[in-house]
Amino acid sequence: MNKETAILIVEDDNDINQLLCSIVRKSGYTAQPAFSGTEALLYLDKQEWQLVLLDLMLPGLSGEELLARFGEQRAFPVIVISAKGEQQTKIDVLRAGADDYITKPFDIDEVSARIDSHLRRYQRTGPSMEPKLLKHKDIVLDPDEQTVTVGGADLALTAREYSILMLMMTSPRKVFTKANLFQSIWGEEFISDDNTLNVHISNLRSKLGKANPGEEYIETIWGMGYRLKAL
Repeated sequence: MNKETAILIVEDDNDINQLLCSIVRKSGYTAQPAFSGTEALLYLDKQEWQLVLLDLMLPGLSGEELLARFGEQRAFPVIVISAKGEQQTKIDVLRAGADDYITKPFDIDEVSARIDSHLRRYQRTGPSMEPKLLKHKDIVLDPDEQTVTVGGADLALTAREYSILMLMMTSPRKVFTKANLFQSIWGEEFISDDNTLNVHISNLRSKLGKANPGEEYIETIWGMGYRLKAL
């Protein structure tokens, strides 16, 4: 990663914000602190961001509201860092479009590793890696423009959903185990009770299904994993 990688840190607690800025800068990235949802929106309009660290309990706009304001067509991953540790909260936030969830109090090395992993994965699925269009049924994925269409209509995906779909479309006949997908997309060892992958697969299936209700795109191979449904 280069030092021009810009990360927006949305956290209202001054001490925690400073700590996260320090973690980001020690990794060689540019850190921009924001202390409210409203302030974060102002920064979002000013420049291009490569990643956002987002607290949920913020003054003004909450983290959940801000996540919705980002829009599904955002071009950066979002890591939520929150004291809300309930499993349902994590699931709801991931369904709303977050790419990862870290519970406070957090481990400094873990935060640094997850930032690196998300940035590395996102850059690997960037335009320079796969210049040719990927097609399956009526899905067209353009790695250069980082866009997806279904039946000619634009499909809005989060960065994580896009990465999963792109990986599966590069090997349309392959059955991907949960460990395959998790390690390829997150760059980390799969934990059997981690529900993160299931949520993202569910979200992706839902969006594809809404785009073309009469078609099934991702099938479950029971006891093995997932793959694109054959033509």
